[in-house]
Amino acid sequence: MSETPPPTSLYHERQHLELCAVHALNNLLQQRLFSKEELDRLCGQLAPDSLLNPHRSLLGTGNYDVNILMAALLTRGFAAIWWDKRRSLTSLVLSRVHGLILNIPSNVTLGFVSLPIRRKHWVAVRQVGGSYYNLDSKLKAPAHIGGEEDLRKFLQEQVAQEPCQLLLVVEREVEEDGSWLLPL
Repeated sequence: MSETPPPTSLYHERQHLELCAVHALNNLLQQRLFSKEELDRLCGQLAPDSLLNPHRSLLGTGNYDVNILMAALLTRGFAAIWWDKRRSLTSLVLSRVHGLILNIPSNVTLGFVSLPIRRKHWVAVRQVGGSYYNLDSKLKAPAHIGGEEDLRKFLQEQVAQEPCQLLLVVEREVEEDGSWLLPL
């Protein structure tokens, strides 16, 4: 990733508690649309009879699962499509993709100390002003990725890590017509 400074209009929330899903959604959509309370409400809707909700941490500090991200995106007219890592990223039609969400392994830190524990972390990637940016809430500022080929290289490096997962965020119509993927 290059050192190009991000545009001043780039929205970027920083990590708080275990709310990386909230931050990834807001960073992807480039405004504060979601809150912990809203994602907690979605948890309750998806598991209304559960004593312990399976879609978030036991302590209620966040750590939302993919079902909550997908449900939240649906409330805003978007869909999340799981990317099959067996496919080549060259078959992805980036002009039809609103943004990307990665679920990557991340070290747990306490203050300045990094623990030998890895947990999953939600990260948004989005094109703004003609360039792609890594909008990871653990970063002090968005990291410039570059153009389409730079993005494909970045994504390939990320999905090569186990157990990284990639979600394409597209408008509902794009999900339905399948135009996010080049035909075989």
